[in-house]
Amino acid sequence: MRRQLKADLALLFVTIGWGASFILTKNSLSELETYNFLAIRFLIAFIISSCVFFKNMIKSDKKTIKYGLILGIILYAHYAFQTVGLNYTTASKSAFITGSNVIMVPILSALMIKQSPKRKSLISAMLALIGLAMLTLNENITSINIGDIYTLVCAGVFAIYIIFVGKYTWECESISLAVVQFGVVAFLSAVTSIAMESPIVPSRNDVWMNIIILSVVCTSGAFIIQSVAQKFTTSNHTALIYSAEPVFAAMFGYFLYSEVITIKTGIGAFLILLGMIISEVDFNIFLRSKEKEEDNLINSE
Repeated sequence: MRRQLKADLALLFVTIGWGASFILTKNSLSELETYNFLAIRFLIAFIISSCVFFKNMIKSDKKTIKYGLILGIILYAHYAFQTVGLNYTTASKSAFITGSNVIMVPILSALMIKQSPKRKSLISAMLALIGLAMLTLNENITSINIGDIYTLVCAGVFAIYIIFVGKYTWECESISLAVVQFGVVAFLSAVTSIAMESPIVPSRNDVWMNIIILSVVCTSGAFIIQSVAQKFTTSNHTALIYSAEPVFAAMFGYFLYSEVITIKTGIGAFLILLGMIISEVDFNIFLRSKEKEEDNLINSE
């Protein structure tokens, strides 16, 4: 339990970083096209991580490279579908649909790896999903367009990614597993950028600063932490913690850009955090404690 709590706290740190990444990414995209930006971001993350964890990388075996390639392709697909979807749908709908992986993970886990979700995990996921809707959706969602479908595929892909990370990180060295993924995403993004865009090298200092922070903190640090932390926590917990990403994004928007937090968004954030708390609390401890008190009371009589 102590290891799982530490792992969950590490993943919460990742979620905070990703919450801040919205602002950094938005500023970077003011000069760079999407895949051009992703290629540079993941290439820097790959180079820095390879240098820092050089000893881990030279010890990489075939299994680590194989699983890293698989996870890298899945991660690239996640970013690709999400980016294409954003061209046809709103940012708020994209955030909600992407966050729906919180309920997809326990369902897909049950189907793919025969890991039945606990009742409290499903309750927590539903609370988080309702909270995400209140936090992100500001318009009529009855109409569905092609962008929404792409984003739904993106959510499913990321749910699969979370499950596979939880599976593969047990079978090989976690850090080199994450670093291989950065190289795969960088390569595929570069190929896509050359094919579909007019790639450039950023000229503004503020864009370079944003990319470096995103590469070091929100990519290299975040995915390495996830790869290591998921050895000690479940895929369901990981998805639930990541559902708090819009909460932290809203907080950064409030403090840095004075964005308004309404009662509706406040309730949505509360429901997401409540779902996280429920998932962390071991109610059996309270039940055992209550049973012990009753036994003591009976014995004293």
